[in-house]
Amino acid sequence: MVSTTVLCERFTNEIAVVTLNRPDKLNALNAELLAELDATFATLSADANVSCAILTGAGDKAFAAGADIAAMSEMSTEQARAFSEMGHRVCSRIERAPFPVIGAVNGFALGGGCEIALSCDFLYASDKAKLGQPEVNLGVMPGFGGTQRLARRVGIGRARELCYTADIVVAEEALRIGLVNAVVPHAELMNKARETATKIASKGRLAVAQCKRVLFAGADVPLDVANALETQSFAMLFGTKDQSEGMKAFLDKRKAAFTGA
Repeated sequence: MVSTTVLCERFTNEIAVVTLNRPDKLNALNAELLAELDATFATLSADANVSCAILTGAGDKAFAAGADIAAMSEMSTEQARAFSEMGHRVCSRIERAPFPVIGAVNGFALGGGCEIALSCDFLYASDKAKLGQPEVNLGVMPGFGGTQRLARRVGIGRARELCYTADIVVAEEALRIGLVNAVVPHAELMNKARETATKIASKGRLAVAQCKRVLFAGADVPLDVANALETQSFAMLFGTKDQSEGMKAFLDKRKAAFTGA
């Protein structure tokens, strides 16, 4: 089936650009888009050539302005549970992808849109971006992991404030509190994301993947357990061709030619 609400193209063979594609609805998240986004990242995750992905929204106004409220307004309790579970699956799929995912926030990233963004490894924001979890304005709460990922990104006190007040933060404030990594002029956002993705893709793919795995797995376990995970992955990489090539290239004073093996 050809995807219509999610577009995926290759900037290079190693870099995928995934675009939420409902610009007439400010890329609002409905069941169809979430299913296509899940399928897109499942396909990319199975592709050994992919070293990095960029996730953004179509148009100039929104990354994703939130979940589709018209679709949600008639949901029963059980339908709401299923919708939340779907959102969690998609965010987990992005978060656990075996390659870094850079979120390029090109406008509104609100509610579910902010939660999708939070599942990315890190975020670059247009100077026009606005982010937040305004669900309590609708009598509900974040349902795609926003309470948890937001707290891990900006700290529990700031996450409480944003979730309780439904305040929306502009790009510079998002940078100040650590929600995004950089703010760039709107027209330069994708160039910034592509430059960083290209830099990441030039590194040892297996090493970057292990960095991501250990950073994710070690975040919520005791330090000694996390350090043991690091030691295990560090040692494992010494059995790869990329490690041999990387160190030989350094000693030879040349650029390494990594193969992902």
